[in-house]
Formats: sequence, C-alpha cells, structure tokens
Amino acid sequence: MQQVVSKPAKSPLTTWVYIDGFNLYYGALNKKGPGRKWLDIESWLKKLLPQNNVAKIKFFTARVTGKYDPDKPARQNLYFRALGTNKIIDKIEGRFLNKKVKIQITSETSITGRIPEEKGTDVNLATHLVNDAHLKKFEMGVVVSNDSDLSEAVRIVAQELKLPVGIINPCMGMTFNKQLTRFAAFKEPVRSGAILKSQFPNAMNDATGLFTKPPSW
Repeated sequence: MQQVVSKPAKSPLTTWVYIDGFNLYYGALNKKGPGRKWLDIESWLKKLLPQNNVAKIKFFTARVTGKYDPDKPARQNLYFRALGTNKIIDKIEGRFLNKKVKIQITSETSITGRIPEEKGTDVNLATHLVNDAHLKKFEMGVVVSNDSDLSEAVRIVAQELKLPVGIINPCMGMTFNKQLTRFAAFKEPVRSGAILKSQFPNAMNDATGLFTKPPSW
C-alpha cells in the first residue's frame, strides 16, 4: 500500500498593515449614523484578512485643530488613547499647515483665506512601507488607502523587493484607484458590516485611567 504523505499546512503570512488615517476616517467612518468612529482596527482587519497573521499596524494621522469644532481635538485624543491600548499599533503623526487659498465668489469678487491642510501622511506611509519591506520585517504588506500618491511605493515593494502588497480601499462608494492597485497582490473593499461589528467597548482603561467613547460617536 502506498503511503500518503500529507503536506504541512502553510503558516499564515506575517502581515504588516499601513493605514492612511484620514482616508479611512473620511472614506468609511465619518458617515451618517453612529457606531463607526470608535473602530477597533485590529478586530476589523482580522475580519478582512482572516488568512493573515496581522503582526503590526501602522496608523498614519495628524492632530486636528479645534478651529471650527473646539471639541474635535478632545474626541480625537480619546480615540488615540483607545488605539494606544493595543501593543501592535504604532501611531505615526504628520501635521496640519495653514494653506493660503483664493476663493472666487463671483466673476468679479474673490476672497483670500487660509484652510488647514494635512501634511506628511502619504510620505510617511510610503517611507515606512518601503523601509520595512527592505528590512524584511513582513511577508506581506497591506495598504489601507485609495491614494494614488502611494502607487510608486507599492510598485517598489512588489516588483523590486518581491514582497506582496494588498490594497484595502477605505473610500466607500468609490472605485479602486487603478494606478495604486496595478501591482497589488489583492484588493479588498471596506464593508459596513465589518466596521459596525469591530468597535471598541464604550468604556476603556489605560495607564491614565478610565475613559469613554465620545457621546456623539
């Protein structure tokens, strides 16, 4: 009788995830209805990537100002505290700069003002993705963004460093950016169901003490 030798099961790929925080927030979380913004990112990613070993999550963002909503920085800080309770999440911050813009009111009337513009997220994300791939820190990278500015970083990792990169499009209702996904190993849309089922508990503890989800969230 011929002996059947079973092949050993493949181990899940060690996966590092790179999240464009503002792309995720404005694309999927800042929607009508409560229950989205208090997102437990690791729980959410495990629903989207059940076959992967998500070992590190890098969350790229910037501190918001309270110019138009004085409570906005406090709400954001509470969310940062929630993220800080998870040891596999690293938060990398860019910054906001006031950009001078000209707004045309009528054909003869215009005004000049300044609006806050987030700087650094795409550059930081691309730099970390390429550097971590070069150092062989992961077996698969995943980018959560639909920003074409990241396409060259994805290409370098996939084509030159020979490591697969998947794309999760956080912009609900928008098609995948073709330039960004050209060299992607896979592409995955966000799903409302996965987001709604992946929320942090309303009350949490960290080294500072007890804190709770913002009431409006």
